[in-house]
Amino acid sequence: MSARPRVGIAGVHGHGRSHVEAALALGAEVELVAVADPRGGGELPASVRVFADAAAMLDAAELDIAILSTPIPTHADLAVRALESGAHVLLEKPPVVSIAEHRRVDAAARAAGRSVQVGFQSLASAGVAGARDLVSSGGIGDLEHIGAVGLWSRSEEYWRRSPWAGRRRTPDGGVVADGAVTNPLAHAVATALAIAGAREPGDVRGIRTDLRRANDIETDDTSSLVIDLESGPRIAAALSVTAPRRHEPYVLLRGSRGHALYFYTLDLLQVQPSGAALPRTYEFARVGLLADLADHARSGTPLAVPLEATGAFTAVLEAVVASPEPAVVASDQVTVAVSGEERFRVVRGVEEWSERVAWEARTFADLGAPW
Repeated sequence: MSARPRVGIAGVHGHGRSHVEAALALGAEVELVAVADPRGGGELPASVRVFADAAAMLDAAELDIAILSTPIPTHADLAVRALESGAHVLLEKPPVVSIAEHRRVDAAARAAGRSVQVGFQSLASAGVAGARDLVSSGGIGDLEHIGAVGLWSRSEEYWRRSPWAGRRRTPDGGVVADGAVTNPLAHAVATALAIAGAREPGDVRGIRTDLRRANDIETDDTSSLVIDLESGPRIAAALSVTAPRRHEPYVLLRGSRGHALYFYTLDLLQVQPSGAALPRTYEFARVGLLADLADHARSGTPLAVPLEATGAFTAVLEAVVASPEPAVVASDQVTVAVSGEERFRVVRGVEEWSERVAWEARTFADLGAPW
């Protein structure tokens, strides 16, 4: 491998464009040599080869690093193909759709002597370790449980952004899992699991899901779940894209002598000990996932978010996919807001009920939400 790892990116529109910008921003550290997208490459340096097909790029471009930002059902097959071609992989979240796929990709990486970095950016922050340190130091007393709240607003048009948007499965039965828990707000679950120290599928003892939808989709858009671990605190998450506005998502650490909120997109930990007049806020640094993978490819430094650290999340995803179909939120509990040419379905009271899920460690159903 050259001093500048050769990078190829599959999927360069939408979120995939951020990977293009990251590669170009690294300048002399990596060399962007190829992209693949059936819609074309967009604005790129003239030296970058453009492929219509991801597999063709992996076969022809002689990559050191392959970034896969493709539809969820394609992740495992493309990751294995990239690894077998000799490339390290940066695999977008959710990385795979089953524990079996997780093990298959991991085995391919070991056989090829290559590594897989997963696109959970929040796990590349020192704030995750900072939250763990807070708990172990007793700064908020004994940890009673962990909560997670994600409240975003996504339009009806969002669920029509691609043929697989809002789907649980492909027409041939493959898993898509494009729901609030497993895709747009997956970072909340992954970050809570990481703070709890859950890495492997076997670290998860049981999962109770309460999946609901206000939009005309197959999957969930307003959901809660409770995760019990073999060793560690219970996790309760409320994740919705039917809020009236976007809130900053967070992980709650509820202790016997106070609580803390970790705002994982901002790398901020806000600590409120019992009796303190005001919270204390701590800021942490994070590393870029591509820069971190390039360092690993050159010198073998540990990865920030290796595939093996995300097995517990895959166990949660698998449980969500195996759950009964999401219940439809009653129409009298949904209002429609219009902004420009977009329509947004808003579930009444979702903010308050979500906060209760995280604080009380119970699902919407347990709490008696009226949906």
